Amino acid sequence: MNLVRAELERLTGRRFVQLMVVLLALAFAVTAATTLAGSHKPSATELDSARAQAAEQRQSMEVAFQECLARRGAMVPTEDDGFYLPADCSEFDPALREQLPIAADFLPGVFSFGQQARPLLYFLIAFLVLFGFLVGASYIGADLNSGGVVNLLLWRPRRLTVLGAKLGTLLGTVLVLSVLASVAYLAAFWVIGQTAGLPGRLSNDFWSELGAVHGRGLVLVLLAAALGFSIATLGRHTSAALGAAAAYLVVWELGARLVLEIVDFRRSDRLMLSSHIGAWLTGEARFWDAQRCSGTAYCDGYYSLTWGSSLLVLLVLTGGLTAAAFAVFRRRDLL
Repeated sequence: MNLVRAELERLTGRRFVQLMVVLLALAFAVTAATTLAGSHKPSATELDSARAQAAEQRQSMEVAFQECLARRGAMVPTEDDGFYLPADCSEFDPALREQLPIAADFLPGVFSFGQQARPLLYFLIAFLVLFGFLVGASYIGADLNSGGVVNLLLWRPRRLTVLGAKLGTLLGTVLVLSVLASVAYLAAFWVIGQTAGLPGRLSNDFWSELGAVHGRGLVLVLLAAALGFSIATLGRHTSAALGAAAAYLVVWELGARLVLEIVDFRRSDRLMLSSHIGAWLTGEARFWDAQRCSGTAYCDGYYSLTWGSSLLVLLVLTGGLTAAAFAVFRRRDLL
């Protein structure tokens, strides 16, 4: 317990961590201030006009669906009039749409919490992932480079216990900070929606979906912190984690992706870590497979990555690097 308390003091006392917290708060403040400045409470006239446009759009969708059913039933040719007739008219069915047009879609300059909460939460998660990775890398990297770990081992000569306490303290601190930051962040935008915009549709489904995204985001933040910690431990320096991240992005996510597209490698998105991150956050990610539709006019050329398989990839990667970091730290000469 004394070791954890000492590590917590060391972590919160680091200037880099304090600087990152300040930058985190500053980014949130700028985002909230920009949203507040660009939004306004819609007038009754604006609301009536937006409702009429939304109703007209829904009616147009219903007309297109009924026309498709009529043409499909009568087998009316569509080459001359340019009407797109899919193999299944469910593409036009308004009842199968995830969300029908609503008044908020036709209110430019009006912030709607129900519509914008999820994109804002994705932005928050991206910032917290970067925060966790940098803090995790600098926390252990600076101690290894400066000799702080050696001094700590003189007091507690158990390498795995010390490294485990550092990792546990890091993950616990990042988790608490992420929860507090996300609650304050979403609460601020909820207030903006209530006072200077529109609340939007805040149903039970909305809150459950938002909570699911938030939970998956927190898991991703913890994985990023552990990943930065592990790479910096293996490289004995913060720059090792930064260099590894930069090299991966440039060499694999950009370079290898381009090469795989040139050689027409099938379903190359499955090999990219960014694809699995997106699938985990959203629950499912769809990608286009051009070879699946070669020689056919119309086909479903999409394939999916599910959250389960993507989480497994992320856990194997992070767990493998963490295990390697502990194994190397146990036998390494720290002097």
